[in-house]
Amino acid sequence: MGSFLSPTTTAALERLHAMQADVGCAPLERLRAIRALQSALEHDPATLVAVRDACSAAKSWDEIADATGLKAPAAKWRWGGTDDEISARLEAGRKRSVRPSSVPTDLPGLSVAEAAAARGVSAQAIYLQVRRGTLVSRTVTLPDGRSYKRVFPVATPGANFSADLTPDFNGDVPQ
Repeated sequence: MGSFLSPTTTAALERLHAMQADVGCAPLERLRAIRALQSALEHDPATLVAVRDACSAAKSWDEIADATGLKAPAAKWRWGGTDDEISARLEAGRKRSVRPSSVPTDLPGLSVAEAAAARGVSAQAIYLQVRRGTLVSRTVTLPDGRSYKRVFPVATPGANFSADLTPDFNGDVPQ
């Protein structure tokens, strides 16, 4: 019987095994070889085949999860269902991963949390100050549809605000 690993994974494993015997092998090359094996194993269909064999042998998702180091719901999500169902879940995950996940750093003004920290108050207090006119808030909507509430101090003498005024997208400082 041949190897249950794909040729790519087998080659990565053999390369790492050969490096183990080479005491003069550069540390970065070892790290690259380790990472290449990890990547090959993640993409190797051998895991899915083993999971399906375990399911056929009436093993529970708890047992499969224990063997893979995951929780049962995560194992079932990753390997449960048909090839098409698994592909659809992975594709949905890829679509989510290409969306920006962090707030842009070049937005004007301060976030509500930043304004609260700068004034030493809660976020609710910032909203109250906006209602009272001590602060001005604007919602900035980006071209991709994401919206962010931004806060600007009202330019009045004696305003207690430790952050600098930041111009909005038009270069104007809120008054």
